[in-house]
Amino acid sequence: MIYRFTFSCEEGDPAFRRVFEADADATFLQLHEAILKSVGYPDDQMTSFFLCNDEWEKGQEVTLVEMDSNFEYDNMVMNETRLSDLIEEVGQRLIYIFDPMFERYFFGSLKEIKPGSMNGVECVESKGKAPKQLKSDDPLAVGGKGGDDDFMFDDEFKDEYDLGDIDMEGFQDLSFDDGTMF
Repeated sequence: MIYRFTFSCEEGDPAFRRVFEADADATFLQLHEAILKSVGYPDDQMTSFFLCNDEWEKGQEVTLVEMDSNFEYDNMVMNETRLSDLIEEVGQRLIYIFDPMFERYFFGSLKEIKPGSMNGVECVESKGKAPKQLKSDDPLAVGGKGGDDDFMFDDEFKDEYDLGDIDMEGFQDLSFDDGTMF
């Protein structure tokens, strides 16, 4: 069987949409890799999929790496979980978390199941521009606003205090490389 998924996002370009065709025996890891490739994101975040009900409430999670198990659901890992293990009917909803720090995600839905087979997962339609993978106010994001000197000072702090009044002497000697902190 071949699954046809459509993914969209509520932020950024309203025309953004990606459509994928996937063999039912493809893994969630293959779908993850196809999504990243279609939007040009690097594979450096702890992404995950969640199956959802009709109100987009999260259910079963499929993680990139093995995590501690939630009591309600079994721990499922992308490279070990085939799409057909969890997705069986048209209309099944899922979300793909691409920015775990701020829980930003793509909404996905299984639109069609058709007979046949194919290798893996392929993006068959790409419209609109994907949102940036990491929010610019993510203090750990590469290329965020302000650079290294600002990574721990948010806008609220900057409005309340004059950064020129902060005595940074002594802070440059702090190092956590020796592991003595924890």
